[in-house]
Amino acid sequence: MWRSVAILWVALAAGCGLLPDKIDETATWSAQRLYSEAKERLGEGSYEQAIKLYEKLEAKFPYGRYAQQAQIEVAYAYYRQGERAQAIAACDRFIRLHPNHPNVDYIYYLRGLVDFNEDLGIMSNLSRQDMTERDPKGLRDSFDALKELVTRYPDSKYTPDALIRMNYLVNSLAAHEVHVARYYIKRGAFLAAANRAQFAVSNYQETPAVEEALYIMMVAYDSLGLTDLRDDAERVMKKNFPDSDYLARGFKDPGVDDPWWKLW
Repeated sequence: MWRSVAILWVALAAGCGLLPDKIDETATWSAQRLYSEAKERLGEGSYEQAIKLYEKLEAKFPYGRYAQQAQIEVAYAYYRQGERAQAIAACDRFIRLHPNHPNVDYIYYLRGLVDFNEDLGIMSNLSRQDMTERDPKGLRDSFDALKELVTRYPDSKYTPDALIRMNYLVNSLAAHEVHVARYYIKRGAFLAAANRAQFAVSNYQETPAVEEALYIMMVAYDSLGLTDLRDDAERVMKKNFPDSDYLARGFKDPGVDDPWWKLW
């Protein structure tokens, strides 16, 4: 009896190995249906399911408008899902494969949004984090992608918003430099503070951070005993910001200091 049971078990196990683990219900779907179903999942916010369907669509029907549109929308799905690396890779792949596509301007715009919104989200959650510990590379990458859009496609419908975001990014990068310079002042590293502030003044002349950068240069040069440089910085400061609170009261109280990225 036990021998018969063992033989039956082996037979059943072998038979199960011949069956597929899961039936692919999309196997007979057309490109149009795959795209429609993926688009519906995307609209519902089911980004992971949408991505799987878009990838199946491209694998089964690699040529034609549905495949190209799937590549665009899978990049957007990764972006909405918070998958930064995959979203960037999808954008870069589309630009490489379709540099003259009518919607490639959107991909440049999306590429800029990925890093822009990621850093913005992190900063809103960590408003009191010491930003000298953060690498502003994401801000620069976002700026470069948006600049590419503005340069290549000045008439794109995405360009006006890109310009606004670029202005914000420039202000953020300038404020980061000033934040680091202020950190050096607190640590007594006056030469490093002066150099960092000078970089902000030279490279971000039209940003709000220049006011504090000039004041940091005054303090740093004074501490180093470089009176001529201090006087030059003070002269520029008084000419451009005659009513500056820094000239009247110095640095803000660290206890109420705003995050470096909070520009408004």
